[in-house]
Amino acid sequence: MNITQFDGLPAAAAEAELVAVCRAPRWAAAVAAGRPYGSAEALQAAAAAALADVDLDAAMAGHPRIGDRTAAGPSRREQSAVATAEADVLTALAAGNRAYEERFGHVYLVCATGRSAEDLLATLHARLGNDPATERAVALGELAAINRIRIARLLGEGPA
Repeated sequence: MNITQFDGLPAAAAEAELVAVCRAPRWAAAVAAGRPYGSAEALQAAAAAALADVDLDAAMAGHPRIGDRTAAGPSRREQSAVATAEADVLTALAAGNRAYEERFGHVYLVCATGRSAEDLLATLHARLGNDPATERAVALGELAAINRIRIARLLGEGPA
């Protein structure tokens, strides 16, 4: 789909496309309501501006754990490098995910596109040292990066 097609969708269809990008209904409704955008850049800017802390919990509920072999759809593609990781790295990721969830009460959200399992594991360990408020802000930034990639893909501009 291109930006003209996205702009021309009925509101409910545009929201559905955006919820597939990010499972935060408030964000999806706000971005859909801003149409028409006329360019991918304008849509990306509006999507970034609309994203707020109140969207984070709903969005995280739609993301599988890093290294979860049952991940589907965009998450499976984004985590594809993890699938080739050694067993010890996958075990460490599983343990790190548990520690992260115990500390912060939510899934470890990270933009995994193009990153190795080892890199994601190192990032997870570094983020375990954050205080909850800092970590929430970091997670929101990661969500924004994920959304940018997924919107580009939605518009046929991102990596296959």
